[in-house]
Amino acid sequence: MFGMAELTDYERARISFDTGNPAEAARLLAPLAETEPRNVSVRLLLARAYYHSAQLRRAEEEFRAVTELDPVEDYAWFGLGRTLQRLSRPGDALPCFRIAAAMRPDPAYLDAVTSAETTDQAARGVTQAVRS
Repeated sequence: MFGMAELTDYERARISFDTGNPAEAARLLAPLAETEPRNVSVRLLLARAYYHSAQLRRAEEEFRAVTELDPVEDYAWFGLGRTLQRLSRPGDALPCFRIAAAMRPDPAYLDAVTSAETTDQAARGVTQAVRS
């Protein structure tokens, strides 16, 4: 069996993430993302690590980068939607959820579409009521 010294930074980051330490995973992955900016695996795990450590602006940036590098990466669209939702931007989240669900009709994606539609409609109703 390999010790931690024989593992790559990506592997150490993966272990940190999987064992509930997303901040440590992000610390290990950020330099890798800088040296390998087109590496979708690194950028996606970094986005997830930022999201799970509540670094939402950074998560948004990384998820967007992944959707640009690999537009058919459905989880990146879903993660971007979740991030935007946590940033109280349901109107921005909704198209991301729709794209993810169109690519892969996973129940979590479909539920996210329904939830975001409901939240977005409620937010629009409040805005219209305030303007009236």
